[in-house]
Amino acid sequence: MSTTFTIDTATSRANPMPAPMKRLTVPAIRKQKGAAPLVMLTAYTVRTAQLLDPHCDMLLVGDSLGQVIYGLPSTVPVTLDMMAAHGAAVVRGSYHAVVVIDMPFGSYEASPEKAFESAAYLLKQTGAAAVKLEGGIAMAPTVKFLSERGIPVMGHVGLTPQAVNTLGGYGARGRSKVEAAKIVADAVAIADAGAFAIVIEGVIEPIAIEITRVVGCPTIGIGASAQCDGQVLVAEDMLGLFERTPRFVKKFDDMAGRISAAVASYAEEVRARTFPGPEQIYAPKD
Repeated sequence: MSTTFTIDTATSRANPMPAPMKRLTVPAIRKQKGAAPLVMLTAYTVRTAQLLDPHCDMLLVGDSLGQVIYGLPSTVPVTLDMMAAHGAAVVRGSYHAVVVIDMPFGSYEASPEKAFESAAYLLKQTGAAAVKLEGGIAMAPTVKFLSERGIPVMGHVGLTPQAVNTLGGYGARGRSKVEAAKIVADAVAIADAGAFAIVIEGVIEPIAIEITRVVGCPTIGIGASAQCDGQVLVAEDMLGLFERTPRFVKKFDDMAGRISAAVASYAEEVRARTFPGPEQIYAPKD
């Protein structure tokens, strides 16, 4: 049976087009372990969410917005309020994907209680379904504390950008046997604590394959392996909006080039006084 919806054109730009589709849930994501690969991309704005949502199982409101949106040198300066503002926008712009929001540096590390306060604030302010936090064994009690209190948690191991000052850079992790073993142990601890999924970032491939094999929740790779249960990229990276991207990014388009060409055409027509033309101006009524 088909369903007809009436769209208010005055608000259609700010809100997603209604559709007879239920939003995916965290339990549905967890059940995808070992099944069809999960698709995840970052989103920070309403319009981006609208465009990505039909194609994605999850949208990540990443603290990478610090660099992508605000031009900050790292994710460390990102605040809870910044995450809340962009998280609410992404939820408003989507109706299908599970929206996961990053907990920024300093908002959860001090104690499980502090993490609960921050996570509850983010979910209340945004309507997102889950939070994501970085760290392994040390964060397992926090993941357990949040999960037992009704806050779904996505873990993040391997290259953890919030710890860039400790790691000493953004290079691949796990090249030594000691570090590789630690990353696997971190993932197992987070999974056992109740994480519904785990992002594995910037590790050598055998580590990602091993983690995917031994944990019971889906793994989401970024610079890891196609054998993970899903993949995530920063949308602006895969769309080709930046000239420089990490090694693990594939540019699926050249949006920077397209935008530059469009703006050049606009500038040319403005200077030639050919824009606006008859189609873009209001003529007097008879």
